[in-house]
Amino acid sequence: MNLRLETIDDPARAAELSELLERAACETGVAVFGDSIDAGAGQHFLDAHFASPYAVLVVAEAEDGVLGLAATAPFIDPLTGATLPMLTMLYVDPSIRQRGVARALVAEVRRRLRDRGRAEVVARAGHNDDALISMGERWGLVRAWELMSSE
Repeated sequence: MNLRLETIDDPARAAELSELLERAACETGVAVFGDSIDAGAGQHFLDAHFASPYAVLVVAEAEDGVLGLAATAPFIDPLTGATLPMLTMLYVDPSIRQRGVARALVAEVRRRLRDRGRAEVVARAGHNDDALISMGERWGLVRAWELMSSE
């Protein structure tokens, strides 16, 4: 299968991807947070973050359409205002998983961020999601801090 990576810079092209972004968010949101994603979340995400210098949207495309995407958005510390790009979405169609597509998407996102002078990227993983944590560590991410919550 021939896949082509494309960084989406055009807002109109990004809007065409809002439905896929929302569907991917539903799959990962339910897995990570245990609840559903609001209708329109994909477009809301784009409206809120697409123009940010901390936002990158990369797709993996085949002849029959987009089969993967990765997106970053600004992560802003509420006290200090320090801002970092956060990998908020990483999605690969189940039919092509385990073929290095996610790795290629993240590498392209990181390259684009470096081009903008942003060497660091942060990501999140659910508690004890050893597979996702291990994948991030293989790609050079390290655990920098822990986020704790109460229920």
